[in-house]
Amino acid sequence: SLSNNSFTSSISNMSKLEEVSLSYNYLAGNIPIGIFNISSLQIIDLTNNGLSGVLPSDMSQCSELRVLSLSYNEFGGSIPKEIGALKKLEELYLGHNHLEGQIPKEIGNSTMIKWQHFGYNNLTGTTIFSMTEIRHLYGLIYVLNIILAGVIPREIGNWYFLQQLNLQFNSLTGSIPMEIFNLSKLSAMSLLQNQLSGNLPSTFGYWLPNLEYLDLGINHLSGALPNLRFLELLELSGNLLVSDSSSPELSFITSLTKCKYLSILVLGSNPLNGIIPESVSNLSTSLEQLNATNCKIKGSIPDGIGNLTSLILLDLSNNDLTGSLPATIKDLRELQGMDLSMNKLISRCFGNLTSLRHLDLSYNKLHSAPPEEIWTLKDLLMLDLSSNLLSGSLPYVVTNMKMANWVDLSTNQFSGGIPDSIGDMQNLQNLSLAHNRLQGSIPESIGKVFSLESVDLSHNLLSGSIPMSMENLRYLKYINLSFNNLSGEIPSKGPFKNCTAESFASNQALCGARRLLVPPCPTISAHRSRTKRVHRTIFISLGVIIAVGALSFGFVYLRYRKKDEFSSGADLSLVAMLERISYFELLQATNGYNESNLLGAGSFGSVYRGTLDNGRAVAVKVFNLQVDGAFKSFDVECEVLRNLRHRNLTRVISSCSNPDFKALVLEFMPNESLEKWLYSHNYFLDLMQRLDILIDVACALQYLHCEYATPVIHCDLKPSNVLLDQDMVAHLSDFGLTKLLGEKNSITYTETLATLGYLAPGEQFSPNVIDANLLKESDEYFVEKLSCIASIMKVALGCTMESPRERSNIQDVLVALKKIKRQYMSPLCSGT
Repeated sequence: SLSNNSFTSSISNMSKLEEVSLSYNYLAGNIPIGIFNISSLQIIDLTNNGLSGVLPSDMSQCSELRVLSLSYNEFGGSIPKEIGALKKLEELYLGHNHLEGQIPKEIGNSTMIKWQHFGYNNLTGTTIFSMTEIRHLYGLIYVLNIILAGVIPREIGNWYFLQQLNLQFNSLTGSIPMEIFNLSKLSAMSLLQNQLSGNLPSTFGYWLPNLEYLDLGINHLSGALPNLRFLELLELSGNLLVSDSSSPELSFITSLTKCKYLSILVLGSNPLNGIIPESVSNLSTSLEQLNATNCKIKGSIPDGIGNLTSLILLDLSNNDLTGSLPATIKDLRELQGMDLSMNKLISRCFGNLTSLRHLDLSYNKLHSAPPEEIWTLKDLLMLDLSSNLLSGSLPYVVTNMKMANWVDLSTNQFSGGIPDSIGDMQNLQNLSLAHNRLQGSIPESIGKVFSLESVDLSHNLLSGSIPMSMENLRYLKYINLSFNNLSGEIPSKGPFKNCTAESFASNQALCGARRLLVPPCPTISAHRSRTKRVHRTIFISLGVIIAVGALSFGFVYLRYRKKDEFSSGADLSLVAMLERISYFELLQATNGYNESNLLGAGSFGSVYRGTLDNGRAVAVKVFNLQVDGAFKSFDVECEVLRNLRHRNLTRVISSCSNPDFKALVLEFMPNESLEKWLYSHNYFLDLMQRLDILIDVACALQYLHCEYATPVIHCDLKPSNVLLDQDMVAHLSDFGLTKLLGEKNSITYTETLATLGYLAPGEQFSPNVIDANLLKESDEYFVEKLSCIASIMKVALGCTMESPRERSNIQDVLVALKKIKRQYMSPLCSGT
């Protein structure tokens, strides 16, 4: 055996070799074909390598082979039927590969097989069940990634020697066949996560006397729980099983007291609807896991639970348990996890459970102060006491839980202050004290808990300022300090950069960035405020006089310039009358800029879909002010869009601007960008639509280059910046990189380069790129439309000349495209 090494070279032919064991290495490539020519081989174990390719079909030379283990590799293709020629084969392991097709029935010729593992492949069919010739089969693993559907065949009862049966994670239906109970040697059976139904027979345990492991979870099985006396593991969760209706107690628990080796009992999500009997104390002292969550269990937890001294996990959550926690809980010294949440339990001392790591008592009726022993659990990792009636102050010793990473005490009646020693909880990741009556200030020491990811202190009576030390919490992703009496400046660095207004809503006197919907913090001392008011009055008066004069002059100037500068089809007033839309309205319209409304993102910001109060759909372009050039991009786009008016340009509806937030509200385009229509298999443009889009883009460019007083160069013309409205009319968008060319081409609003490959001097190259994207040889009617396409390509080639002066101007391009449409589209419409 040469297992657990790092060999990579090939295997030589060795005529007397009996065993090849190279598992857990880094072997790659195909299996050397020569290995199956060694007739003396009895064992081939290549488990857990990187071998690939198909399995060799000629294995007949290995007549002595007893074990073939190829699991945990990358083999594909089908399972060769020649495996059936290996008459002495006893163990076949092909799991965890990429094998396809059906399991060949010829494998049934290997009648000595005892163990088969086909799981975690892409196999189909139920051929395996018809291999009744394999009488000595001990184990069958046929799970996950095998499309095994239909009922379990009755032939399965012919495998008398079967010891392990694993058919979990399939789509088996119907009831468990009675023939399966002929398998009296069966020690482990898993039918987990299928669609099996019907009642379990009450004599289950007598027919399968050697059964130690039974997993029937997540099916549709019903009826009473069977009498199973010899089990070590019983998993029946997620079914429709009920208890014996003749007794209010869960009588099956009494029958399980005979299972002296039972270590795991999982009954969750069954409608048991009964009371835990006192006989629970007689369950196996080896029991380590007891899970009966969501089982409609009533009554109280019996004192006998304390006899299960080996218990590691106890989960009785989401039931109707009442009364106090039994004092005997303290005897469960090995207990590491206890979940009694969502019941109606009341408080009770439960001792010092020193091994406890997870404690969940949320959504109960615990009242008064929490048991003092809780605060002494120094190794506790998770504590959830939320949604109870607990009261009193948070004791100083709460910070003794230095290992805790999750503490939730929310929705109680705690009062007093937050202990300053909270800074000692260096492993804390999630802290929730929301919905209590906590007072005082947030301790500065909270900024020392560097592991914090989530802090919720909302809905309390906290006062004072937010500690600036919290800016050091680099992993903090969620913070909620709303509905308190906090005042002062909201920190602006570290995790506070990404906070929203909701995190600080309904406080007394917070100030900070306007995006947080709070007033700006004062920066001028009080003794200068009176002088400032006087100056402000003077300046406002002067400002009004100057503004009136400027408006009068502008009105006369505009009327004079309008006749000379503007073409007849465009409304280009420099002062556009835009709708007034506030930041708060945009916040509501986009559902808080929710990611589900995100239409796209660019270099300077993101675009969201929004719905205004009047039901109008809009696109909201929010600029990322942290990016260099974002302010300039916003200014450029505002300047361009407020002056330009054309049916093929995106129309601006409004803008929202303050020092911390800048956004444009644009006309919404329901058919999104041309890019989506060009590069998605789910969308199609016929030739007429493509030509119309070309003409629309050319019209927009002609307006920008020739009809506006100052030539406008878009600088980033590409399919993603061509938007389509409901009628598939094209609109140019994203003017953040635009240039306005004066007489000397000197007025540049940004120096940022546009998308590589789309930018060229004068922008005459851009229409060609659009043409190339629109017209593809894969068009269904390519031959019929060839002359039309040739004409369009001729126009496009005129835009690709190396020298800008030799390229076609946009006016000639537009005329040519319209002519092509008139000449060629009429006869082609019938063909498309």
